[in-house]
Amino acid sequence: MRFLILIYDNPESRKVWESLTEEQRREGVQGYRELNAALDAAGEGVVHEALADADQTKQVTLRDDGRIVTTDGPFAEVKEQLAGFYLVDCETIDKAVEYAAMIPEASGFGYVEVRPIMDLSSLGI
Repeated sequence: MRFLILIYDNPESRKVWESLTEEQRREGVQGYRELNAALDAAGEGVVHEALADADQTKQVTLRDDGRIVTTDGPFAEVKEQLAGFYLVDCETIDKAVEYAAMIPEASGFGYVEVRPIMDLSSLGI
């Protein structure tokens, strides 16, 4: 079963990240290297990416008349913004939660969410 692990950060943690030296950033992503190695070893990693800052985001709305309207981010004033994700393919949500707990943001710098992927194959999607 596939699960999406969503990684959120906040403006304060983003500022801390931006203030770090290159060496400190390398040390700071050690948890990600360990997670990537664990997923590779288990064959359960599908894809993972870090996302650009929310101020580079576009929200897209299709109007009734067919017009595409975009709005520049960031959007609603929220403390946390989506910062990255892992798509994993493992037997249970408990296993996905184990992987999510390896993400540095899970230790209090942000938060991490695990969501099952819906199977819509019976609908031809």
